[in-house]
Amino acid sequence: MANLSYKIGEISAQRRATIVSTSAAALLTLVKLFVGLMSGSVAVLASAIDSILDMGVSLFNFFAIKKAEEHPNEMFPYGKGKVQAIAGVIEGTIITLSGLFIIYEAIRKVLHHQSTEYLGASLGIMLFSILVTWLLVRYLLRIAKETDNIVIKADALHYQTDLLSNGAVVAALLIVWLTGWDWVDALFGLGIGLYIIYSAYEIIEEGVMILLDRSLPSEIVAKIGEIIGNHPKVNGYHWLKTRTDGSHNFVEFHLVLTPEMTLEEAHRIAEDLECKIASLEPNKGWVITPHFDPYDDEHLNEIYYEGKIRYACAQEDSGGGN
Repeated sequence: MANLSYKIGEISAQRRATIVSTSAAALLTLVKLFVGLMSGSVAVLASAIDSILDMGVSLFNFFAIKKAEEHPNEMFPYGKGKVQAIAGVIEGTIITLSGLFIIYEAIRKVLHHQSTEYLGASLGIMLFSILVTWLLVRYLLRIAKETDNIVIKADALHYQTDLLSNGAVVAALLIVWLTGWDWVDALFGLGIGLYIIYSAYEIIEEGVMILLDRSLPSEIVAKIGEIIGNHPKVNGYHWLKTRTDGSHNFVEFHLVLTPEMTLEEAHRIAEDLECKIASLEPNKGWVITPHFDPYDDEHLNEIYYEGKIRYACAQEDSGGGN
């Protein structure tokens, strides 16, 4: 019952971060959209559209994290952590589409020779936007460092690109104000669109890699191997597999132990290894699944993996593992 009251009464740092980013995006959307439509600036309008997408994505991230934090059940025994990876892919795709729209608007302004108005108001709004976005980025980066959450990292990266694009908008408006060259506004809008598309690639790639069950970083896998291999009572190990869903790390491995060893002693060895492995990233959840072998039977694991079940069972029945 205490666990239930925790769920109802408290909001995780990740979800709190998405609420803050959604609120900030909503505020920036209102002010930038108003000035962008009044001034006719492609750069400001592009920034406003980006803020609308920010708001939608941050709201989506809130529900994605909420769903990912649900405990495993009979239908989803591994939990729903990969919802965050799906959210990252969707977020990256939306960012890419917003970049394409900004490029379209920039080209349209050049072709129709549209002018930029209300430069003073536009500059003021963009400077305000830079301040709000800078504070938001600092907050999101802190939460991302504390939780190592893929959705929050993607959100932080997204707002970092916003910070750079907002700076480019200010530069474009200043040049237009000083020179009267309206095409500069469109040129900067085009550059912002291309940069946004480029920045989305990393978000999409990380989400796809999680969905494909990519292993943990090589340095973490190497340390796991050292922890297992250096245990004095472990004769060897094989079939080491790792993956992550963004919030939890999953590790499986087979331990080769002395055949005469008791189950209790084998269990103590496994607990010792699990504790040391989980300490590699204490902010993450871990699901560690060891398997005990009296000898190295990795060839049987390969047979099972390839679907040659009858041959594997025959090997076991005949004692062919020795």
